[in-house]
Amino acid sequence: MIEPVHLQIRFADIDSMGHVNNAVYLSYFEYTRVYYFKAMLPPNWDWVSNGIILAHTEVSYLKPLLLNDDATVQMLIGEIGTKSFTLHYIIRVNDKIITKGASTLVCYDSKMQRSIGIPTEMKNSFTKLESV
Repeated sequence: MIEPVHLQIRFADIDSMGHVNNAVYLSYFEYTRVYYFKAMLPPNWDWVSNGIILAHTEVSYLKPLLLNDDATVQMLIGEIGTKSFTLHYIIRVNDKIITKGASTLVCYDSKMQRSIGIPTEMKNSFTKLESV
């Protein structure tokens, strides 16, 4: 299992209500994906030929996330198709769930400008994630 990401909540993330702005959560999810994929795939992974693009994302804001919160993000694997897969995110503060989210990603070859099947090595790396 991969350790959850520890978030550094920046002052710029906070809106006039005093909590993390809704749009910032997408950046947190993106940061989480990068963190987990670094732990799952080799450092020389060819992201141009074996990349991913974001097709859909959703966020459920359950409780506000504040500047001084000690927050972590866990990423889990959901549905796995032939060309796409779904990742789920859970943001916690003091073991309490603050936010949940999900992203559907499509494997994509940027050189050929087309979707591709999930590369075998990437698909095998999903075993390092907990399932939803």
